[in-house]
Amino acid sequence: MQGRLQQLQTELASRTIETSSGGGMVKVTADGRGTVRAVSIDPAVFQDHDAEFLSDLVLTAVAEAQRRAAEMLQAEMRKVPPLPFTSPF
Repeated sequence: MQGRLQQLQTELASRTIETSSGGGMVKVTADGRGTVRAVSIDPAVFQDHDAEFLSDLVLTAVAEAQRRAAEMLQAEMRKVPPLPFTSPF
């Protein structure tokens, strides 16, 4: 079981999730464990918006990527067979 969980962690690390916010002005790429690997910001964001707006877009995209990574993990965990329970009595 422990070996399967380690294998699952390795598999999730190699998968990527891309999310965006603001109509694609901010894009975030994360791995299947929810670790953010890249952030891309359209230069147009800097022309017409303030820093608070940009912060909101980044936070939204990161939160969505992490939510989707958590869903991916849960879906994979459901595939792992449960450990058989034996009573010590």
